[in-house]
Amino acid sequence: MEDYPWYEIVEGRELYQGDILTSCPLILPPLAIEDGTKVDVDVIEYDVIVMSQSCDLIQNKLELVLVCPIWALSKFEDKNPAYKNPKMKESLRKGMLSGFHLLNKCELDGFKKEYLVVDFRSVFSVSFGFLSTLAEQRGKRLRLLPPYREHLSQAFARFFMRVGLPVDIPPFR
Repeated sequence: MEDYPWYEIVEGRELYQGDILTSCPLILPPLAIEDGTKVDVDVIEYDVIVMSQSCDLIQNKLELVLVCPIWALSKFEDKNPAYKNPKMKESLRKGMLSGFHLLNKCELDGFKKEYLVVDFRSVFSVSFGFLSTLAEQRGKRLRLLPPYREHLSQAFARFFMRVGLPVDIPPFR
């Protein structure tokens, strides 16, 4: 079987789907904003992965880029103790938990990472210009490679396109 690496190391302003940016500041607006008033916002930092399509990013067709937080599996387990159970981790690995996606470890020198969990339940839009500048400032970063990038995109699409039926077909017994 051929070796298909999961990641490559890249740098510069050019963004692709699957680029991982560390400590990305994200703005959380207040619960309510009155017309014409200045507001205070909260800024949080997450390690994120770019979810917008590479073709749209390369052709500069976007003003806002979609990103999702990523968590080291050990930190994810600390926040969600049920995932310490091997059966839950196996469900995560198999893609059976639509709100999350598991990425492989990275063994590249200087970029070693444990398994990463992408959180599809928290999607943020970030200014394309800001994110490009941040990518350049951060220097070298990881980029998820095909076919794993497309696998991530497909898992995100499955999460996003879920439809809850008001009345389901009853189970066969």
